[in-house]
Amino acid sequence: MYKVFVNDKPIVLTTLKEDETYFKNYKLKKVNLSKVIRKLNNTSLKEVRLIHKNEKKLLKKFLKKLPNVIAGGGKVYNKKGKVLFIYRNDKWDLPKGKVEADENIQTTAIREVEEETGVTGLKIVKPLETTYHIFKRNGRYKIKVTYWFEMKTKFSGELYPQEEEGITKVKWLNEVEITKALNNSYANIKRLI
Repeated sequence: MYKVFVNDKPIVLTTLKEDETYFKNYKLKKVNLSKVIRKLNNTSLKEVRLIHKNEKKLLKKFLKKLPNVIAGGGKVYNKKGKVLFIYRNDKWDLPKGKVEADENIQTTAIREVEEETGVTGLKIVKPLETTYHIFKRNGRYKIKVTYWFEMKTKFSGELYPQEEEGITKVKWLNEVEITKALNNSYANIKRLI
């Protein structure tokens, strides 16, 4: 099972067809994804489930439905165990961004964290869950596939929000602050924390 978010409402990719209650079932093979996205955005529908009989092909077949944007990002810990957050578009988020030509995903993740926050000396500890969300750019829906990595750093310098990317704040948050920030964050970020 996979979850792909449209804002904070999930499209669940699954092999199980269940009786509809707060969600609607569609066959992955025949679904008009644009209509489903509009329905999630403009109605009280809480969730959509796209069903396919072969679990191994679920994600691959779904990702062919729309153009993909590949990104890398980081959940970064400092020496004090605080996590690095950015504030963009009036929401708390983790730093991430698109892959550039001839760049592997780990390099992307480190570069984007550095560019968006000013933090250097990043070391990847391990890969985290990959997240998926649908967004609209230039009138077209796209699927952002973000590969996340847990990182650590000994950096203790000044933080610099990348303002040209709409980032207005960069902060190291402790557990209590993270809990508060997640009240104004994205579903995918909540899954990672």
